[in-house]
Amino acid sequence: MPRTTGWRLRLGLFGGTFDPPHVGHLVTAVNVRHELGLDRVLLEVANRPWQKEGQRAISAAEDRFALVAAAVEGVDGLEAGRLEIDRGGVSYTADTLAELERLHPGAELFTIVGTDAAAGMLTWERYDEVARRSRLVVVERPGSDLDLPREVSWLRVVVPHLDVSSTDLRARVVDGRPLDYLVPEDVLTEIRARGMYEAAEPARTQGRP
Repeated sequence: MPRTTGWRLRLGLFGGTFDPPHVGHLVTAVNVRHELGLDRVLLEVANRPWQKEGQRAISAAEDRFALVAAAVEGVDGLEAGRLEIDRGGVSYTADTLAELERLHPGAELFTIVGTDAAAGMLTWERYDEVARRSRLVVVERPGSDLDLPREVSWLRVVVPHLDVSSTDLRARVVDGRPLDYLVPEDVLTEIRARGMYEAAEPARTQGRP
């Protein structure tokens, strides 16, 4: 179908460690895409998530990318992103947005974050550049009470609340508890095939999801 005059790509950037990706991530991505009329949402896999380094062992980036690729397979409008992996080094959202601008000139960019990440955004590397290059989208759970920095303009999108965390999922593998229905079946297959999360590790969570 030909594009209409004045058409601009509306692209959502949903960055995270995704260790592993789960149904909560997918619910967030599809609901934000719907509410904002985005053409695509890129689930961008962090190479080295600076806010989590030193807190726990992080799975290899290529393994995490494989899980995200499995999670979004066949889901309309969702894509697995590896810009940060291919760029190497520590992953900063500002750098990824700059790269997306080069790849998609004129596109409208939206940075999708959870409430915890939004509350701490003023600690981000070059947060002002993130706000300048994109619209900030805060994923809000029903009944939540957000206290966000006034320095940044936000869009809010309410999504269904699913009490699922990557930390708990890793612990479930260690304990032998099931992950069925908490992660897509193809993701569970990849986790098992790659022997991931079989060693115990601490469970602190902050920064990018």
